Amino acid sequence: MRTETAAALAASGIDPASVVTAAAIGGGTYNTALRLTLADGRRLVLKLAPAAPGLTYEHGLLETEAEYYRLVRGPLPAVVGGGPGFLLMTELPGVPWAGARVTDRPRLRRELGGIVAGLHATTGDGFGYPQDPLRPTWSAAFTAMVDAVLADAARYGVRLPRPAAEIRHLVHRHEPLLDLVTTPVLVHFDLWDGNILLDGGRVSGIIDAERAFWGDPVAEFVSLSLFRPPDAALLAGYQAAGGPAEFGMPAWARLRLYRVYLGLIMLAEMVPRQDTDAERARFVAGHLAKDVDALQRAV
Repeated sequence: MRTETAAALAASGIDPASVVTAAAIGGGTYNTALRLTLADGRRLVLKLAPAAPGLTYEHGLLETEAEYYRLVRGPLPAVVGGGPGFLLMTELPGVPWAGARVTDRPRLRRELGGIVAGLHATTGDGFGYPQDPLRPTWSAAFTAMVDAVLADAARYGVRLPRPAAEIRHLVHRHEPLLDLVTTPVLVHFDLWDGNILLDGGRVSGIIDAERAFWGDPVAEFVSLSLFRPPDAALLAGYQAAGGPAEFGMPAWARLRLYRVYLGLIMLAEMVPRQDTDAERARFVAGHLAKDVDALQRAV
């Protein structure tokens, strides 16, 4: 057993000798995740933070994930233990939606929309990443988030499809739209199909909340509908369950801003992660260019 694993278990009040099996969980691109089975039958997941540098916001992410699970109500893991660089939690039933055979997608998407509405019932007192000082307004928080990832792109020599100065200018010009958001909602911001679990024909869990931030609930629909418009079934389930976001033109205009932000992250993070997939970079850059151009036309 790795020294870090044993130390995390001991810090969580669990005897490392009680671990019967330990297996790596694939699919992640940042933290290391292990599935543990204990002698008493409990199944836990241990996440360990990497030592390698990342983007500016990628610090204290496991503490953010633990805070998300403690604050938000939904089909989420329960925190068993946590500390600097590690998070121990219960394992949820099910398999990732990504790659699973689904026969009734609209029904599941509607169910997912209702679950996300419940997640968005958690509100706070400031905007931004929980691991950083919060800002009083969403425009101040979001423009700082964009500025940080643009600085990361410059630091790592990332080639962007549009000049960084142009992107920064466009985002800052949309501050009045961002100021329409006055209630900080805890947004997961990584709800792609790989982080949604299915079991028995139902949505059984939401995982990997380390990239959560206090912000606009509309931002959630970027990863929920990655590289495509949000679908009617998802929106219907969200609105039927009382989701706090409105979906008029201002909301869709803000969604473009959040797509630009995620695109910047996806390109910039490839360098510190040593991801040399040129086809992936071209695909993301192409979508980022389209989103930046859409912002330009909207000005």
